[in-house]
Formats: sequence, structure tokens, C-alpha cells
Amino acid sequence: MSAEKFIKTALNVIDIEKQAITEIAQYINDDFSNACQTIFNCTGRTIVIGMGKSGHIGNKIAATLASTGTPAFFVHPGEASHGDLGMITKDDVVLLISNSGETSEVVNIIPVIKRIGAKTIAMTGNSRSSMAKLSDIHLCIAVTKEACPLGLAPTASTTATLVMGDALAVALLEAREFTADDFALSHPGGALGKRLLLTLNDIMHKEEQVPVIQTGNLIKDALFEISSKGLGMTAIVNEQGVLVGIFTDGDLRRIIEQKLDLHSAKIDDAMTVNCTTANANMLAAEALNIMENKRINGLIVVDEHNKPIGALNMQDLLKAGVL
Repeated sequence: MSAEKFIKTALNVIDIEKQAITEIAQYINDDFSNACQTIFNCTGRTIVIGMGKSGHIGNKIAATLASTGTPAFFVHPGEASHGDLGMITKDDVVLLISNSGETSEVVNIIPVIKRIGAKTIAMTGNSRSSMAKLSDIHLCIAVTKEACPLGLAPTASTTATLVMGDALAVALLEAREFTADDFALSHPGGALGKRLLLTLNDIMHKEEQVPVIQTGNLIKDALFEISSKGLGMTAIVNEQGVLVGIFTDGDLRRIIEQKLDLHSAKIDDAMTVNCTTANANMLAAEALNIMENKRINGLIVVDEHNKPIGALNMQDLLKAGVL
């Protein structure tokens, strides 16, 4: 097959799946709202069940729900029939997934789930199917056609199912007023957790590592402090130790252009006043946002009396995995 044919086929698949997503928008209705409310009111967990490709999609939907504030897990229908139904309680909501709505492994366990007392939500492409009729709520995911030219391999239908699952998860996320901090609690590992959980107190340079000089000193003294501390800046404080300004590598380039004498000029004449500062409890991700918006490479961290207690630069954020 030629390269052009490969590309043409791929684009056709994308067009069909885009159409499938457009089609399921009509099913975001009272049934969808009832499903959301049922899961929202659930005092137990949301158990997702599906067979084959629907099972793979169901696994992802369960993971998305769990990571966005809705306790959920996936149960394979085959395993459910051999003991795993014991995981389900009357306080749970069971989300059953099948495009045909007739998957025997799923249909066969619905009576047991109903006897347990759990609420059931069926997600199928056939509103007249056994699953749709047996469940408390039905979410339609019907699509006109599959992207597979044989009409056999689940393609557009699984995409529609995944999108409906995402719609549920995000609607519930907003209903729970789920925050970035909440999200971080279930994602503590890797860069994501670092971005959301690290505070400046965790990564900033402290005590003798903080570059500081007092007003009245010479510019050359500031240059020595910058060089020795290696952060590309130094805080300038008054006699009481209160921050009054900052001097950075950028300020150095500016005064060189102004032809100030580095050996005789005082730092008071070269520092930047009203500089941007941060507090130790600020999230590292928030500090990164400030630095990017202000186009600065470093921050002085101050206490409630505006006295420097820490400092950091972009390199520190990079090392911490925040950048």
C-alpha cells in the first residue's frame, strides 16, 4: 500500500471517530444528569465492569474517576462470576459497559448486583438491549458506524465510550469542587506530584546560602556575594534586615551600559526596588508561574516582616522536577 493510501485511511478513521463524538453529544441529557447525581450521592465506590475492548475502556474510566475524586475500581466480569462480586456492596454504584448491551458475561451478573442492592448504570449503544432494560439508568453511546471498514473491530464505539466516561468524571470533579491539591494527593509520584505538592520551603536556599548584602555597600561587594552564592542575584537589606531591593545579573548588564564605576558606586544606586518576592509556603508551581510571567530568573523568599529567609532560581525548580 502506498504512503498516500496509509494517510488517506488514517484521516478517514479520524473523521469517523470525530463524527462519533459529535453524535453522542445528543445523549448528554437527563439520563446523564441522573447518572452523575447517582454517583455523586454514592457513599461507597463506583465499580466499572466491561468485557473485551469495553473492559479496557472501562479500566481507563475507573482510573480517571478515581484520580478525580470519585473512588472507583474496575472488576472483570469473568472474575466477578467467580468470587469478585464480593467486592460490591449495597452502597456502591456499578457502571456496566457494553456496546451491544448483550454481552453475556455482563448481563448474567446484573441480577446478583441488583440483589446486593447496588445501583446500576448501563453504558451501551442500544437503548433496547437487555443491559439497558435491567439497569437503573441507561447512558446511550450509539454511533453510526465503526472506523473499521469491516464494521467489526470496536473503534468509533470505544472512542465514544471513553468520551462519555470522561464527561462523567469531569462533571463529577466540578460537582465535588475538586482542586489541584486534591488531585496531587492521588498523584504524589513523578513530576506531577512535585509540581503540585512542593513548596518553596522544600527547595529554597536557606540561612547562610541566601545571598544578602546591606545598603551602603559597593556594587563590587554585591558582585562578590552573587558569585559566592551562585544564584545570579543578591537581596539588599537595610540595617533592620528588611528587604529593600534586589541586584541581579540583569542589573549588572544595565549598569555596565550606564558606565557606572563598579569599584566606587554604591549598590543603592543600582539595585531594583519593589522587587517581586514570595513566601515559604507558596507552591513551587505557583512560583514558576510568577517567574515566567514576570520574566525573571530568581525569587527572594521573605517572612512576615519582609526579611529574606530564602532564595531560589530557575535552576532550583529544574532540579526539583517542577520545570
